[in-house]
Formats: sequence, structure tokens, C-alpha cells
Amino acid sequence: MLELFITFFKIGCFTIGGGYAMIPLIEEQVVTRKQWVSQEELTDLIAVAQSCPGIFAVNLSIFIGYKMYRTPGALVCTLGTALPSFIIILLIALFFQRFREYAIVNSIFRGIRPAVVALIAAPVFRMAQTAQITLSTLWIPAVCALAIWLLGVSPVYVILLAGIGGYTYGQLLK
Repeated sequence: MLELFITFFKIGCFTIGGGYAMIPLIEEQVVTRKQWVSQEELTDLIAVAQSCPGIFAVNLSIFIGYKMYRTPGALVCTLGTALPSFIIILLIALFFQRFREYAIVNSIFRGIRPAVVALIAAPVFRMAQTAQITLSTLWIPAVCALAIWLLGVSPVYVILLAGIGGYTYGQLLK
């Protein structure tokens, strides 16, 4: 349990950009190094974590912790994931007003933004491979992304329709 806490605390400490930016670190620690879950299980857990209300990274850590040690594992992972952000936000709230005006602080934030995009994009391509997205099925995530981005369709509707479509497709193959 201590190893779970330390692992997710480190992930929480070294991730900038939110839950999706945590995916590469979670994948490295949980799948590659510790082998607590397989790549396929992680892809499934990511899909479920995205579908649940709440903070994506916390949801994902809850599922991994629960798989390892049931409810105590879920609690330990949640604490490990959320505690670094809480501490950092508390420190920023205490000191940010003093440093907000400095050009170097603004430059640092401008430099971090493109790195966060890359941190999010890299696992997307790995998940596409794991989910067996091919050229013939690429239209599904593309249409979903465009519906959300351009048309303002709620991701909730996209998730519900995808679930219904996947279920229907699975029933037709039986």
C-alpha cells in the first residue's frame, strides 16, 4: 500500500497540465515498471475513468488502487494522486499574487503550454494502437472530436452514443 501511495504521489508531483498529462507517467509506472495492469486494462480503465464524473486522474487512480487492494487501495491512490496538487495549489495561492507581475513567470507558463499538449498527444497515439484504431475506424474518434470541438456537442452525449453503438455492434456480431 505504501508503494501505491508513493507511486501516485510521485505521479501527482511531476505532472503539469492535469489528468490527461498524467497518462504517460501512469503508463510508465503502472504498466511498464510495476506491471500492476496490462496496457489493454489501462486503456479500458482510461475509458471508464473518462466516462465517470469527477477528476479524470483521481478516477483512474481509484480504479487502479481498487484493482490492487480494493477500497483501501482506492483510498490510498486517491490521496497519493490528489495530495500533491492540493499542496501546490495551496502554495500558489499563498505566493502567486506576489510573483504574477514578473515577466519570467509569464514566460515560464507560455513555455509549459506546448509541452502539455505533447504530453497529452503521446498517449493518445498509444491508446489508439491499443484500441486497434485503424484507417477504417479512424472516422469514429475524428467525428466525435469534431462534434465536440466544432459543434459544441456535450461529451456526455458522445460517450452515451458510443456506448450504445458499441453495444449494438457487439450484439450484431453474435
